[in-house]
Amino acid sequence: MTAEPTRQDRRELRRRLKKTMRRFLEDPRHDVPRQCNMCGYHGPFSVHGSPPRFGARCPRCGSLDRHRLFVLGWTSGAYALPDAPRVLHFAPEAALGSFIREGAVEYVTADLMRDDVDLKINIEDIDLPDASFEVIVCNHVLEHVNTPLALTELYRILVPGGTALLSFPIEEGMAETYRNPEVTTDFERLLHFGQRDHVLSFGTDIREMIRGAGFGLSEFATPPERHVDMGLALGSRIFIAKKAA
Repeated sequence: MTAEPTRQDRRELRRRLKKTMRRFLEDPRHDVPRQCNMCGYHGPFSVHGSPPRFGARCPRCGSLDRHRLFVLGWTSGAYALPDAPRVLHFAPEAALGSFIREGAVEYVTADLMRDDVDLKINIEDIDLPDASFEVIVCNHVLEHVNTPLALTELYRILVPGGTALLSFPIEEGMAETYRNPEVTTDFERLLHFGQRDHVLSFGTDIREMIRGAGFGLSEFATPPERHVDMGLALGSRIFIAKKAA
């Protein structure tokens, strides 16, 4: 039988939380200068995320670490994309939109829940013809939806030889993706999956899910020597899903 916390237990918890907060606010990593490859800003970045990540958000353009990693991969040629592709961007981030638009012959935004997009469509059942786009950008979307259905649809609407650039939270120490049908409320999803609107936590088997949809798969990971100066998360990566030509 589990004993309920006493008043003394709660008092001690509050004391420790206050001490932890003071240490966090005084941490010297807040003041480390970083470089944003999206807007050119150089200086300290702000904390972002849950749990908080030091130096994650650019205070000028609002880019996050995953956005800067995405741009680094694009500008370095890691994705081997065609010149001036037709691009479909799901759940478009403002920080990335202007960058992608500059290099695309056609740039289309899509989301099911938002009104500020070109297409209001469901990624699990995309109302578009086969082979519609050469590049699809899909950052931190697959953990919110039925992943196998979404991947099948992304594969279908890519042209032969097309590329889906994907990112999502992944627990590299977990072999199987964690789903739990008993988790139904926002707070339960926050506790189990890390965010109120996540429906799962990906394990390393997400790679097999991507391949199972028909894609070839490679990855672009944070270069360790750049993670400090650019405010990138070590181990973070962009998944490069290619449809065979």
